[in-house]
Amino acid sequence: MTELLWSLQDSQLVARFQRGCGLFPAPEEGPHENGARPVEGAVQPRGVGHHPASGKDGCGPANGLRRVPAPQAYVQRYIVKNYFYYYLFRFSAALGQEVFYITFLPFMHWNIDPYLSRRLIIIWVLVMYIGQVAKDILKWPRPFSPPVVKLEKRVITEHGMPSTHAMAATAISFTLLMSTVDKYQYPFVLGLTMAVVFSTLVCLSRLYTGMHTVLDVLGGVLLTAVLIVLTHPAWTLIDRLDSASPLFPVCAIVVPFFLCYNYPVSDYYTPTRADTTTIVAAGAGVTIGFWLNHFFQLVSEPTDSAPGVPGLPPLSADLVLLGVTKFTVGIVLILLVRQLVQNLSLQVLYSWFKVVTRNQEARRRLEIEVPYKFVTYTSVGICATTVVPMLHRVLGLL
Repeated sequence: MTELLWSLQDSQLVARFQRGCGLFPAPEEGPHENGARPVEGAVQPRGVGHHPASGKDGCGPANGLRRVPAPQAYVQRYIVKNYFYYYLFRFSAALGQEVFYITFLPFMHWNIDPYLSRRLIIIWVLVMYIGQVAKDILKWPRPFSPPVVKLEKRVITEHGMPSTHAMAATAISFTLLMSTVDKYQYPFVLGLTMAVVFSTLVCLSRLYTGMHTVLDVLGGVLLTAVLIVLTHPAWTLIDRLDSASPLFPVCAIVVPFFLCYNYPVSDYYTPTRADTTTIVAAGAGVTIGFWLNHFFQLVSEPTDSAPGVPGLPPLSADLVLLGVTKFTVGIVLILLVRQLVQNLSLQVLYSWFKVVTRNQEARRRLEIEVPYKFVTYTSVGICATTVVPMLHRVLGLL
């Protein structure tokens, strides 16, 4: 068993998968075959650990990090011999990133079923928090390069086990399947196939991009499966959160903020803490937004949530245009709110801690990074669930 686990964690296994899909490291001084281009994703990470500890820029050890060197990487070139797999897996990797969540989940909320989107978001937040914390507790390295070609640079300093891309994709696809199979009329086999294909593509993309070992991916999928099984009996409780106590919003803010602020300390700076705070804060904002809708009756609630609802309305040009319009209006407002709240919160924190404005290193300090991220994305969650639907009603889009 131990030998099997070691073999699944072997970087050579990832490298063989990449070679089988037509992705090869370029020779050090050789020509670029088939349009191979330099990869910026493997440059040396700019972690805090690369700079001497100094208080001059306001970035002392109080940022929640231990001052040790971050993992080093070298400038890497690669050769693509199969562009079908290249674009397929780069697209699939995007399905597990912020660009997907900030489009799919709001679209689901504004155009399909807001209560289904809330369930997806809460399960997604739970799974992602546990996965991110597990990464910084286990501290297993990502695949080694060489032999692996790494195509992403932002998360290159993060740890590997488990793959949170695999966790998020599995959680969203199978929670969506389990939550809709009895509510909307569609072939179960079709839904199951789509869930398996979606999660499989995202999982394989983590191998293709060189970000995870096979064991990382399998660990993420299995951990998510366990979490879904354990939380499934409580899914109906999630649907009743908006009718909770008047003190519920306090808990919905204090508990998530406490979890983010007491995130495991890393040996060097990684974006994991910031990403976790973003996800948890968005979930807190969505939860508070639903409570506000219920408590102040801001948005009309569905009259019946029982299973057996007929299939989704037939697709038409008018329906597509309405959906795109609602989505565009909502996203524009969300982006404006995010930018405004982020700027205001940073200005307040910079002034409070007497930090030079626009100091990028200072933004990584614990007492600045967590509060500004939390306030910003809690506001985004509240805006998406309360302000945007009211704006849709004012504009006659409901």
